[in-house]
Amino acid sequence: MRIAMVSEHASPLAALGEVDAGGQNLHVAELSAALVRQGHDVTVYTRRDDPRQAPRLRTPAGYDVVHVPAGPARNVGKDELLPHMGEFARYLQRCLRRQRPDAVHSHFWMSGLVAVLACRELGIPVLHTYHALGVVKRRHQGAADTSPRQRPAVEAMIGRSAAAIVATCTDEMFELVRMGVSRRRIAIVPCGVDIGQFHPNGPRAPASGHAHRVVGVGRLVPRKGFADLIAALPGVPGAELVIVGGPEPARLGQDAEARRLAELAAWAGVADRVRLAGQVQRRRMPALLRSADLVACVPWYEPFGIVALEAMACGVPVVASAVGGLIDTVVDGRTGVHVPPRRPAALSAALRELLADPGGRAELGLAGRDRAVSRYSWDRIAFDVQRVYERCVVGGQPSDVLPAVGSAR
Repeated sequence: MRIAMVSEHASPLAALGEVDAGGQNLHVAELSAALVRQGHDVTVYTRRDDPRQAPRLRTPAGYDVVHVPAGPARNVGKDELLPHMGEFARYLQRCLRRQRPDAVHSHFWMSGLVAVLACRELGIPVLHTYHALGVVKRRHQGAADTSPRQRPAVEAMIGRSAAAIVATCTDEMFELVRMGVSRRRIAIVPCGVDIGQFHPNGPRAPASGHAHRVVGVGRLVPRKGFADLIAALPGVPGAELVIVGGPEPARLGQDAEARRLAELAAWAGVADRVRLAGQVQRRRMPALLRSADLVACVPWYEPFGIVALEAMACGVPVVASAVGGLIDTVVDGRTGVHVPPRRPAALSAALRELLADPGGRAELGLAGRDRAVSRYSWDRIAFDVQRVYERCVVGGQPSDVLPAVGSAR
């Protein structure tokens, strides 16, 4: 099949960990590469944000990336991109007329808007993955939510217009049904993990002399829960906390959230046990995860949570907030432990208990690796997504062909 991916702000070529560069970028890159391995022709359309970018290039993984001229050729925050989506849609439509795909798979709400506008006259089925829902973001962030006010209405329109919605977890499916999206048009296909890159056997990042290491990974934004981890640390004596994400280490001092976390660590009396590592190269992540006694993924909300999968694939147990996709991915008491979000006292107790039980951690780690290999390899994920594509191309309902994908368990 010929597949067009649309990912307006999240380029598969971006460095992870910076603002607006995270799980969606990785998802688009890995899914595209896995679909190519299965014999499909994949082109990713993303916005040009640097005048030096080639209009079109072939990646080593075999998929093409088209840099769409929509708005200024510089970094623009994703919440400021909506005025440029009409230009993006017109350019995409011209591309699709010249080289018609069998299906268009859009990622994030503005990409969904672009895809629906570009394809409505062409009769090409659009499949959409939200990655995050505006109604959920507003529920948790309130007035701090900087999304354009049109977002909820546009997301509802996409839900009505797309041939299928590819949700990443059960919790998202329930949210979509509450939005009015028919359950029969929703297929649940989780994110995946590179089980060849992330595995238990291999080098570990050097130890630092502390009794235990807890690692947290993600963009440096409040909703990722790093402040809760720091607040929990006084109750976990002897453990260091390594926080990975944000700009390169040399520029961490310029990052407002990094400064806030450092100040919180000093106020809590744990500055000597908190290390802000900044952006870490992708190739170094497995060694860093393997060096951890626990990986903590404690966001306020989370559409999926790829870091938890990467830790499980490395055989490291996970302490995870009982929210969103983490409820599906991390099996409480089997591959990790669930904690309520934004509850540092409960988080502290869970960390303390697991760090005192090396045998229990080993069992959780082994089960996590087994689960990652059996359910979450990118080749398995691509196969499931391909089945949704095929059903939509022939005019069926995605849930007819994917009953087993209705749960990530």
